[in-house]
Amino acid sequence: MHDTLIDTSLPTAPFSPAAIPPLENGDRLTRAEFERRYEAMPHPKKAELIEGVVYMAAAARLKKHGEPDGYLVTWLGTYSAGTPGVCFAGNTSDRLDLDNEPQPDGLLYIEPECGGQATISDDDYLEGAPELIGEVTASSASYDLGPKLNAYRRNGVREYVVWRVLDKEIDWFVLREGRYDRLSPGADGIYRSEVFPGLWLDRTAMLRRDLAYVLKVLQQGLISPEHGEFVKRLAGARSGKSM
Repeated sequence: MHDTLIDTSLPTAPFSPAAIPPLENGDRLTRAEFERRYEAMPHPKKAELIEGVVYMAAAARLKKHGEPDGYLVTWLGTYSAGTPGVCFAGNTSDRLDLDNEPQPDGLLYIEPECGGQATISDDDYLEGAPELIGEVTASSASYDLGPKLNAYRRNGVREYVVWRVLDKEIDWFVLREGRYDRLSPGADGIYRSEVFPGLWLDRTAMLRRDLAYVLKVLQQGLISPEHGEFVKRLAGARSGKSM
């Protein structure tokens, strides 16, 4: 009588494609591959594609990033709340072009129905250039003032605000004839947006992190005649498109 041979080895696992590789700082990827890897990450962190290169954000410190980021988004959100037709977002991926998908700290965009230049895709991505982007960065050595600035300029982001925390400075760039010029604050130290009437920023108050005074100055902008006219123009554009 022959003994029965029993195979006690583990069953062979069925073939499966290789796991999607994680995003790594410095990877050179297409936007489609960047999104594929980003969505596959088990614990997504802030990652951006700038000029075809992946940038992974370091841990966000409280005073160096988290707090000023909160002030920036609060300022932008308050303006949006008082300006029908203008929306804001924080830390939102933007399909800027085929080589760039940044995730700005904050942004303002005019709704497409009111004549804005950015759109919202069917899968809920912002596409194209919002009218204003704000970033919180450590210093002038950051890529926010290098390749990212150039990508924003080339794609038509009309205003770009950069808070350089370590340098204790705020840069406000305005797109004019294809280049970024620096916007100068008024004699009172207040920046006044050229694209969003009534978006006023007291530079000194923001740098000393006096959010109450920043919002007080913004409220003055929101009741200015130029802001009222802007709201009327946005409403007119919306009604014109709905006809």
